[in-house]
Amino acid sequence: MRPEKNKRVELSPEQSGLAGLGNAFAGLNLGPLPEGPAQPTAAPTKAKRLGRVVLRKETAHRGGRAVIVVHDFPPGFSADALEDLAKQLRKSLGTGGTVRERTIEMQGDQSGKVRVFLESLGWQVAGV
Repeated sequence: MRPEKNKRVELSPEQSGLAGLGNAFAGLNLGPLPEGPAQPTAAPTKAKRLGRVVLRKETAHRGGRAVIVVHDFPPGFSADALEDLAKQLRKSLGTGGTVRERTIEMQGDQSGKVRVFLESLGWQVAGV
């Protein structure tokens, strides 16, 4: 014979669950609390300059579809940082893209959005 599902387990008065606890923090007295850290005033910060990059639009060998290529990254900009930047750019624009030979290729003709995103991060953008 199979036991019934959803069989209710009865609780004794000692096991009344959380209802029997009342207010667990009622007897807690912390006294006057110290002031928290002072909130810094939001001063407009100027984005630091990371370097200069160039945008160009390509359609060759892509079936007529446009691709925005971001190139001329500074030599000190690592490959890992380039991958991270490409990931942020793909997420921001909601399009596909890839990193090839120290360039970022973004699908679609969205040069304006790419420019705004890179400038907000502190890059100086030239080209398209």
